[in-house]
Amino acid sequence: MADASNKVPVKSAGKAAPAARSWSPFENLRQEIDRLFDDFHPLGWRSPFGRMAGGEVPWPKLGALQIAPAVDLVEKDNEFEITCELPGMDEKDIELKLAGDMLTIKGEKTEQKEEREKDYYLSERRYGSFQRSFQLPDGIDTGKIDASFAKGVLTVKMPKSAEAQKKEKKIEVKPA
Repeated sequence: MADASNKVPVKSAGKAAPAARSWSPFENLRQEIDRLFDDFHPLGWRSPFGRMAGGEVPWPKLGALQIAPAVDLVEKDNEFEITCELPGMDEKDIELKLAGDMLTIKGEKTEQKEEREKDYYLSERRYGSFQRSFQLPDGIDTGKIDASFAKGVLTVKMPKSAEAQKKEKKIEVKPA
């Protein structure tokens, strides 16, 4: 039996001990994958839908999700062509600028919707902007760049200069 003089007094704060977390293999796997992606990216970027330290899922901030339109850049025999998908936009919402050898496509879309009925009122506003820049290759005739917009698709045609077309030479491949 223990002597009462050797006992250490125990103080109780009146709080219950925290409940033990149950073992969840899928949650552990999710945490390991999140940690892997955190370690992989040099700036510590997290997905806007990633989990925070306590396990809660934060809502993404509107400014955090930047949207860039889909763009195709194709080299043809006489020109380069940029095709940019801009659904729901008008040509007045698009700005195309050439500064030096940099072509910049900017756009901004604003949409407002308002409905008033007897038993409800609906008001919605949506807006967003984007900017994409492309460094033009040598040999573009910048004075002849042409842009057109139809059915939500912007097409920018950049003809090659006569000198650039002459510099191309087809080389025959011979069997060894």
